[in-house]
Amino acid sequence: MWKICGQELEAGEKRQVTLYPNMEDYEIPATLICGANSGRTVVVTAQIHAGEYNGTPAVIQAAREITPEKLTGNLVLMHCVNTSGFWQQHWRTLPEDGFNLNADYPGRPDGTAGERLADWFVKEIFPKADFLLDLHGGSVNEILTPCLFYPKAEEVREESLAAAKALDVPYLIASEATGGEYSYAANFNAVPALLLERGYGGFCREEWTAGHKRNIRLLLIHLGMYEFKEPKAGYEPKIYERVVYLESGQAGLWYPAVKENDRVAEGQMLGRLEDMYGNVVQEFRAEGGGVVFYYTGGLAVGEGDSLVAYGLEG
Repeated sequence: MWKICGQELEAGEKRQVTLYPNMEDYEIPATLICGANSGRTVVVTAQIHAGEYNGTPAVIQAAREITPEKLTGNLVLMHCVNTSGFWQQHWRTLPEDGFNLNADYPGRPDGTAGERLADWFVKEIFPKADFLLDLHGGSVNEILTPCLFYPKAEEVREESLAAAKALDVPYLIASEATGGEYSYAANFNAVPALLLERGYGGFCREEWTAGHKRNIRLLLIHLGMYEFKEPKAGYEPKIYERVVYLESGQAGLWYPAVKENDRVAEGQMLGRLEDMYGNVVQEFRAEGGGVVFYYTGGLAVGEGDSLVAYGLEG
């Protein structure tokens, strides 16, 4: 018998449930699958950021297709975590309090909605997880090429990176983040974890959903939990240990000079910031050669807003 989130499942059982994360009126639709054979527990989450849609249909489809009779171990498939933001068509944080589930962990049990949700993950999910895969899709104004973040934390780095290499993602980025769902689990609960980005602009496209579902399948193959007829990627992913995250020094109008997946050279113009009169107030140039993972595609930016992220080579 497998016990998690107040549910008890027998071996070989699949159950569609609604989870209530320390709040009676907050619902997370999920599918729990207890494999016929015992093994590790993998948690897959979608819609941590409410406007990044492609993970949700991928998780729904995976949950429908995976049969417990063929599964070794257990699966917690959360179809949509930021449900309030999803239904309100909020683009990123929880609308109740502006809490960012990819930055503001660990939360607290008697706090706001986001704080309660984070605290629930810390106490109810992470201690029972053996691996965590978090599916993202680029923010509404963030245009990106498929990439994957894995934790630098020494205790989980090797296992996380091995899993990342088994997936179908061209760029693997070593991350020092500690305050997000996957990064907090990795750094403070020693849970190997990955954050996978695919898609952008608030769109939900079939090919992006298919890519996310393919990587769920590839992860389960890598972990020895399920047998799929899923060919591996026909390329070796590129690992980036050094990444530059450019932020705006002030509010202004942002004009990018690069696009996602562009190759850049040292000194190359990445973009400029102007005021409302067309005066250039800040320019950004590449520190070295590398590749652009994502950039902000919107015009208006505030002080401290993300502009471009690119990996340095060599």
